[in-house]
Amino acid sequence: MFRKAALPTVSNGSYLQGQANGKLSSMDSGQPAQEGKVVLKKKVTLLRGISIIIGTIIGAGIFISPKGILKNTGSVGMSLTVWTVCGILSLFGALCYAELGTCIKKSGGHYTYILEAFGPLPAFVRVWVELLIIRPAATAVISLAFGRYILEPFFMQCEIPELAIKLITAVGITLVMVLNSTSVSWSARIQMFLTFCKLVAILIIVVPGVMQLIKGETQHFKNAFAGNDASVMGLPLAFYSGMYAYSGWFYLNFVTEEVENPEKNIPLAICISMIIVTVGYVLTNVAYFTTISAGELLLSKAVAVTFAERLMGNFSLAVPVFVALSCFGSMNGGIFAVSRMFFVASREGHLPEILSMIHVRKHTPLPAVIVLHPLTMIMLFNGDLYSLLNFLSFARWLFIGLVVAGLIYLRYKRPDMPRPFKVPLFIPALFSFTCLFMVALSLYSDPVNTGIGFAITLTGIPAYYLFIVWDNKPKWFRKLLGK
Repeated sequence: MFRKAALPTVSNGSYLQGQANGKLSSMDSGQPAQEGKVVLKKKVTLLRGISIIIGTIIGAGIFISPKGILKNTGSVGMSLTVWTVCGILSLFGALCYAELGTCIKKSGGHYTYILEAFGPLPAFVRVWVELLIIRPAATAVISLAFGRYILEPFFMQCEIPELAIKLITAVGITLVMVLNSTSVSWSARIQMFLTFCKLVAILIIVVPGVMQLIKGETQHFKNAFAGNDASVMGLPLAFYSGMYAYSGWFYLNFVTEEVENPEKNIPLAICISMIIVTVGYVLTNVAYFTTISAGELLLSKAVAVTFAERLMGNFSLAVPVFVALSCFGSMNGGIFAVSRMFFVASREGHLPEILSMIHVRKHTPLPAVIVLHPLTMIMLFNGDLYSLLNFLSFARWLFIGLVVAGLIYLRYKRPDMPRPFKVPLFIPALFSFTCLFMVALSLYSDPVNTGIGFAITLTGIPAYYLFIVWDNKPKWFRKLLGK
C-alpha cells in the first residue's frame, strides 16, 4: 500500500500530510491550527453550499440541447413529464446523500460512502475510474462548451475554428485549476457569483416564456401527448438524459469536512437547491415550447440561442455569454468538489500520498487539484470525449445506485449510528432501484458503448491488487508509487 506517515509531517516546507488514520482533526476555522498541523478549514456556509450544488448542476445542457429527452419521448407533454420526474428522483437521491453526509462526516462523497458500506475494493474502483477518465473527460466536455460560447459573439457570421475553441478551453481549465489551488474562499465566492449568473440566465428565458403564455401562445401545448409514441428503448435513454442534466446534487458531500454545521446545512442546501433547479428546469422547457415547436427544437443546435433570437433581438447576443459563465461555474464546482475525493482516497492509502497534502499557507489540497490538469488536457486534445462519456455515464449511476443501496445496508449493519437527518426507507429503495434499472436497460439498449464502459470500470480490479494489495513490489516500482 502507499505508506502514510504515522504523524503529520511537513514535506519540503510547502505541504502537510493529512492524518494517517483518514480522519482529520477539528476543522473549525475559528481555531488556529495546532503547531505542526494544517487542515482544510470550514469555509463552506449554507449559501456557499447552495451555490456549489446549483452552480454545478446547471451547466450548458439546459441552454443548449434539451432535445435528447424530446427525441426519446416523442411528445411535448411526455418530455415535460420526464423533466419533472427526473427532478423528483434527483431530489430523492439528494435526500439520501443528505442522510449519509450528516452521519458520515468525512469528505469524499461516493468514494467514502462505498468504503464505509462495502469496503476498499469497490471504493478503489470508483476513484480509479473517476481519476483516470470520468472527471478529466467530463471537465473537458463542459470546458469545450465554455470555449465555444465565449467565442460565439466574435464569430457570429462564420464557423468558430476548432483550434481557437480548444486554446480558449485550455486557458479556462488552467484558470479554474489556479483558482482552486489558490484559495477556497475565492473559489467559493466566484462560484456564488456564477450561480447568480446562471439563475439570471434561467430568468431571461422563463420570464419572456411566461409572458408568451399570458398572451395565449399555447399552440405547441395542444395535444401535448400526441406525436411519436415513446418506445421501451427510448424512455430509459430519455431518463438517462434527464438524470444527467440534474447530476451534481451530490457534490456538496465531497466537501463535508469543510461545511459549517453539516448536520443542518447539508440537508438545507440540498433541499433548497433541488427545488430551485427542478422548478427552473421545468419552467425553462415550458418557455421554449411557447415559442419553438417540437420539430424546430429538434433541429436547433442551441435552443436557448434560437429562443432568444426570436424574442429578444440584439439582446440575444448576451445568451452565449451567460451560457459560457454557466459552463465555467460547472467547471469550478466540479474541480472544487472532486479534488476532495482524491484527497480523501490518498489519505486512506488508495492514491499516492502526495495527493493528501495541504498547502501550509493557502489551506488548499493543491496536489489533488492540479493532478487533474494534465489528464484533462490529454482528453481535450486527443480524446473522443463524447464517446468516452457515453462509455462511462452508466458507471456514474451504477456507483450512485450502489451508494444509496449502501445507505439501506448501513441501516441494518450499524443501526446505532447517529443519524441527525433520516429519510423514509422507501426513498433510498426507490432511488437505488431506479439507478440500477437504468444501468441494466442501458446495457440492453446500447450494449457496445456501455459494454466498453463496463470493461474500463473492471480494470480497477486488477489495478487494486497491483497497486494496493501486492506487498512485494520491486524497489523501482515502490519508488514510482511514492512508497
